[in-house]
Amino acid sequence: MKILVTGGTGYIGSHTCVELINSKHEVVIVDNLYNSSESVLDSIETITNVRPKFYKIDILDYEELEKVFKDNKFDAVIHFAGLKAVGESVEKPIEYYENNISGSLNIYKLMKKYNVNNLVFSSSATVYGDDFEVPFKEEYGFGTTTNPYGTTKKMNEMIISDICVSNKDLSAVLLRYFNPIGAHESGLIGEIPNGIPNNLLPYIMQVESGIRDHLNVFGDDYDTVDGTGVRDYIHVVDLARAHVKAIEYACSHKGCEVINIGTGKGYSVFELLHAYEKASGHKIPYEVVDRRKGDIATCFADTRKAKELLDFEAEYDIDRMCIDAYRFMSKLNKKI
Repeated sequence: MKILVTGGTGYIGSHTCVELINSKHEVVIVDNLYNSSESVLDSIETITNVRPKFYKIDILDYEELEKVFKDNKFDAVIHFAGLKAVGESVEKPIEYYENNISGSLNIYKLMKKYNVNNLVFSSSATVYGDDFEVPFKEEYGFGTTTNPYGTTKKMNEMIISDICVSNKDLSAVLLRYFNPIGAHESGLIGEIPNGIPNNLLPYIMQVESGIRDHLNVFGDDYDTVDGTGVRDYIHVVDLARAHVKAIEYACSHKGCEVINIGTGKGYSVFELLHAYEKASGHKIPYEVVDRRKGDIATCFADTRKAKELLDFEAEYDIDRMCIDAYRFMSKLNKKI
C-alpha cells in the first residue's frame, strides 16, 4: 500500500515509517520539522535501505497539502502531525486548537476529495482524563480532559467518528496509546525533546547524561508498589508495529474503532529509574518533591481489544525499553 504519514519524521512517526517499510509498504512523509529534523530521513534510509518521499509542508497549508494528494494516489493515511506538549498547550491553547484541529480537518477534507478511505489516528490515553478506574477500557468513552492537548485528541476522535457516520466507505482506527519510550535498536532514531522534557524517561536520560542536575520525583506517598506514580510504558517499536497492524486492519474493515495500545502493565517512577540505572551502569540523582496537581496514582491500559482485533501484543519489557533508550542517548552524546 502507499501510505501518507503526517508527522513522519517525529519520534513515533519515524519508528512507524521504519516498520511500514519493513512490511513492504510505500511511505510518503509530510512534516513541517517543527519538532524533528530532516536528518531522520537519513536514519530511516540507513535502517531500511529505502528513503521515503518527503514533503516539508505544514498541514495548515491546504494548498500545498493538496499538491501531495494530487501527486500521489494514497491507499491510506496515518496521522501523527500535531503539537504535543501538555504544559505548552496550557500556555498556548489557541495555537494547539488551530494546529491540531484545523490542520487535521485539512487532512480529512483531502482524504474525502481524493477518495482515500483508510485512516489511523494517533490519539492518546489523555482522553480518559482522571475519571475512571484502571485498567482503562475503550468502552469508558471520554473523561474530563485536563489540558488543551488532551482536548484536541478528544475532539479529533469525535470528528473522525462523525465522518465515519456520514461516509460509510471510511474506515478509521483511533489508537489511544499510553507512554511510549525507548528507541530503535540501531540507536539511530529515538526521542529528542525540544527544551525541558515533558516526559519521565527523556528527563532521566538527560540527568544521566549530565545535562540536568537531578530528577524531581513528584510524590512518593501514592497507594502504589513504592509510593510513586505508576504508568503504562510501551516500547516505541512495539507501538510502531501496532500502527502497521492498525492500518492493515483499517483496509479490510469499515467503520470506526477505538483501540488502546499499551502493555497492560504499570511501572512506577522508581522502577523506570532503576531500570535505566541498570541499562546505563550509573546511579541517577533524584529528589522527592510534592505531588503535582492533577496527577493520578496509577494508569494502565486494558489491552484485550488490541489482541482481539489487531492480534497485537507488546513484546518488549521495561529493561529492553531502557537498554534501547540508553543506546540511542549514548550515540547522540557522541555526536554532540
